[in-house]
Amino acid sequence: MIRVAIFGNSGSGKSTLAKRLADRHKLPVLELDTIVWEPGKIAVVRPREAVLADLEAFLASNANWLVEGCYAELIGLVLDLCTEIYFLNPGAAVCCENNKRRPWEPHKYSSPEAQESMLEALLAWVEAYYTRDDPWSLAAHRRLYDSYCGKKTEITSETRDIQDIRAEQSAAADRPRE
Repeated sequence: MIRVAIFGNSGSGKSTLAKRLADRHKLPVLELDTIVWEPGKIAVVRPREAVLADLEAFLASNANWLVEGCYAELIGLVLDLCTEIYFLNPGAAVCCENNKRRPWEPHKYSSPEAQESMLEALLAWVEAYYTRDDPWSLAAHRRLYDSYCGKKTEITSETRDIQDIRAEQSAAADRPRE
């Protein structure tokens, strides 16, 4: 059985690592952003009951899985079910740079311009990760990581794997679309 949770700041490499592990182990992935936010709306949180129902449905329908996101309150709900966790903590400079380089995410934003319009606010939020104490902060992630007694890894710099995946994604984004 493989059940993995990946958490960290925005731009820390969660989705990149999730893709690599999911491909390697043939795991279904739940990107928590897809259940937390209202589809097609920017920064509009869905009702908690709906978020929890979707999380429970994903867990119930998959024996093996990977869950990734910055939401400590949701990662905390799956922690006891995990066989392994990853805490991505490469620092503000890496996270900000990764957010600036991020290709358009059509599942989150209606257009590249809509995504770009949110970048300044996102970068401020990324920087504040280190000083605030909310469920999406370094403090909350540190508590999760420290409380977990199973196999765990804290990644404090971009690993070669993550750098290779980012290079592949950038090359793919630069290719003309057919």
